[in-house]
Amino acid sequence: MKYARPLPSNLVQRYHGWKATTHADNSAWYRRLAEEGQRPRAMFISCCDSRVNALSIFGAEQGEFFIHRNIANLVPPFNAGDGQRGTSATIEYAVTVLKVPHLIVMGHSNCGGVAGCLDMCEGHAPELEVETSFVGRWMDILRRGHDRVSSIEEKADRTRALEQQAVIVSLENLMTFPFIEAAVESGELSIHGLWTDIASGALDWYDPASGSFQHL
Repeated sequence: MKYARPLPSNLVQRYHGWKATTHADNSAWYRRLAEEGQRPRAMFISCCDSRVNALSIFGAEQGEFFIHRNIANLVPPFNAGDGQRGTSATIEYAVTVLKVPHLIVMGHSNCGGVAGCLDMCEGHAPELEVETSFVGRWMDILRRGHDRVSSIEEKADRTRALEQQAVIVSLENLMTFPFIEAAVESGELSIHGLWTDIASGALDWYDPASGSFQHL
């Protein structure tokens, strides 16, 4: 393969450091994970953003969380038609096979995907409007969220509100999946929405009763 290149040396060094320390100190735990399989306590749907890491935020170890990351932590609505649906497939596996008891959507501040959606919906990102833009078509999921916050005058406030709408819209879309609706109604599954501020480390949770985010 002409495109193949050696792994960057800094990654190789960091791997060897991890293997000699963290893995060596917890070798029995890693063997158990391999032999007994995974039984995660929760599934997280979070953003691809390199600054956001659910494992770090909650001090979790490998094997605790089943994590799916995509642009702007979005969940598309249920669609049983043709297509390659990575997010939907991951959710189905978590709920129907792994039987996770909690499904958590976590948004965050300074989200580039949400900022792009805001610009697109307000006519400032024509490159995202073209049919061949993967990012643009993915961010179409959030258009109804933008409709809800479009009257907010200050752009910074509008952006933050849209970041939180990315969580709310995803929670709404989760409930369009029949197997999720059934699991929630039976009490086998609960779904949660979170939003974290990168700079301050604050974490807010979505309270469906009030329709707002509350500080933890």
